[in-house]
Amino acid sequence: MLFCPKCGSLMAPKDDKGKKYFQCSCGHNTKKAAPTTTVLKESVKAKRSDEYTVVNENDTTLPLTEEQCPQCKHLRAFWWTKQMRSSDEPETKFLKCEKCKYTWRDRS
Repeated sequence: MLFCPKCGSLMAPKDDKGKKYFQCSCGHNTKKAAPTTTVLKESVKAKRSDEYTVVNENDTTLPLTEEQCPQCKHLRAFWWTKQMRSSDEPETKFLKCEKCKYTWRDRS
C-alpha cells in the first residue's frame, strides 16, 4: 500500500497509456517518481456451512427421550436442539435413534 505524502490518504493504482502509477484523491500522483513494482494479491477461502458435524456416531452424552424412531420403531432416542433460522424463530429439535442411529427432525 502506498499513502499520499501530502494528505495521508491511500493512493489508488492508475494506468495511463501503458504507464502505471499511483494517484491520490487530492490530485497528487507518482508519475514523475521512479518506477516501482507493486504486486497486489488477494485470496479468499470460502467455508461451506453444510459441512458441520452435529453429532458423532458414538455420542452417548446426549439426553435420551421416549420417542419412536420412524425407521425401526425403537422407543428411545437421543435429542438436541439447534438454531437453524433467525433468533426470533424457535430452535429446531433433532432426534437420533438409540438403536439404528437414524436422525430426524421433530416436526411438532
